[in-house]
Amino acid sequence: MLDLTYETPKPKVIAGARDDWELVIGMEIHAQVSSNAKLFSGASTGFGAEPNSHVSFVDSAMPGMLPVINEFCVEQAVRTGLGLKAGINLWSAFDRKNYFYPDLPQGYQISQLYHPIVGEGEVLVEMGPGVARLVRIERIHLEQDAGKSIHDMDPNNSFVDFNRTGVALMEIVSRPDIRGPEEAAAYVTKLRQILRYLGTCDGNMQNGNLRADVNVSVCRPGQYEKYQATQDFGHLGTRCEIKNMNSMRFIQAAIDYEARRQIAILEDGGSVVQETRLYDPDRNETRSMRSKEEAHDYRYFPDPDLLPLEIEQAWVDDIAASMPELPDAKKARFMGDFGLTDYDANVLTAELDAAGFFEEVAKGRDGKQAANWVINELFGRLNKEGLSIDASPVSAAQLGGVLDLMASGDISGKMAKDLFEIVWTEGGDPAEIAAARGMKQVTDTGAIEQAVDDIIAANPAQVEKAKANPKLAGWFVGQVIKASGGKAAPQMVNEIVLKKLGL
Repeated sequence: MLDLTYETPKPKVIAGARDDWELVIGMEIHAQVSSNAKLFSGASTGFGAEPNSHVSFVDSAMPGMLPVINEFCVEQAVRTGLGLKAGINLWSAFDRKNYFYPDLPQGYQISQLYHPIVGEGEVLVEMGPGVARLVRIERIHLEQDAGKSIHDMDPNNSFVDFNRTGVALMEIVSRPDIRGPEEAAAYVTKLRQILRYLGTCDGNMQNGNLRADVNVSVCRPGQYEKYQATQDFGHLGTRCEIKNMNSMRFIQAAIDYEARRQIAILEDGGSVVQETRLYDPDRNETRSMRSKEEAHDYRYFPDPDLLPLEIEQAWVDDIAASMPELPDAKKARFMGDFGLTDYDANVLTAELDAAGFFEEVAKGRDGKQAANWVINELFGRLNKEGLSIDASPVSAAQLGGVLDLMASGDISGKMAKDLFEIVWTEGGDPAEIAAARGMKQVTDTGAIEQAVDDIIAANPAQVEKAKANPKLAGWFVGQVIKASGGKAAPQMVNEIVLKKLGL
């Protein structure tokens, strides 16, 4: 099990003109459920199709069309709740959130305001070795996504694409436990990682499959502790919501700007107005979208077309029994089984495919050496070429073959890097390539001794220097390896050189 002993990071403190201020952040993550069909219809959820080609009669709100719940989407929400150590509500219900907007053909969104399917959970967000923030999850509810309005195709008209309408979303709502921009980005990163391990959301932020609404407020030092003790939000400042963030970098920049904007208002004697804001990355600023006074009155009421959702505990238990190993547990196992550092284990478990690749390479081999090669040689080359792990020209079996040749002493570390390059560019079996190209390391003691004797005899002045300063013996090692065409085993050469020089 994961060792949950950690220190809580200090909150981000921003110095105003007169006082110090602390940040308080809560987040609402909209995660698109990984499902082939939408929440209440059988229309495809595929991304990138022609506009309005994945729209059913239900999605387009044709008269007489009734929603039918997608059981798999419910299962994915339950799986997510279990992955976040949350309570699963066996009874939940859908509500209508009423508002008019062109990309919402029904004139309402089906959501779960009063009775969500998932209750309280938690996410442990690591901020460094032994330092982590425990972020409480308030709830997860299912809802349908809206369409997409397009305003830049024509100077006089706007267009609407309903392909996304009705796609299942999980809204994951946190408590205001996050205390800085870096923590906010780390929280989204960790949550995305967990969802991808679970297979419940692909986490593609570029396509809008994972979006964050960020609630930011500021307070003076000591006020947050009063809130923690009483759970009275009156101790905290007025919050503003920054909508639809889909970049870790922009999330941090938007929080920093918004916090400083609020501090400037408060220190000028003004009051922060609770409102929804948008972030403009070009200007690095947030701007008002709508104020609390202008906010919609959504007129929620239970959806009359959908019965309450009742699920059985046995079904939840079956889902729990099929849960995969999650990132924290995998990281702890890698550190324990393979002796990895905290940093290496974090890198290797960041993505599920990368973790699987490493584990295949490390099986039956030196775990630390396998980690070093996967992180430095393989990941380094993949990053340079802009490739993902599943597009790697070198398979786990091939990389393992290179490590086996090193472990047996057949090739040196330098030869291994040359061999890796050949496998990367040409493919093939490492052992066969090494044999065919004469890459085998020379371990013949007699041949190495003869080469050492020749180098020593030809360089008497260098011998005297080495006897006076043993560190210079490395010069002889280099000369012998060079004379052998790089094939002499370095460790064996070093031992013989020291012996011959009497060092």
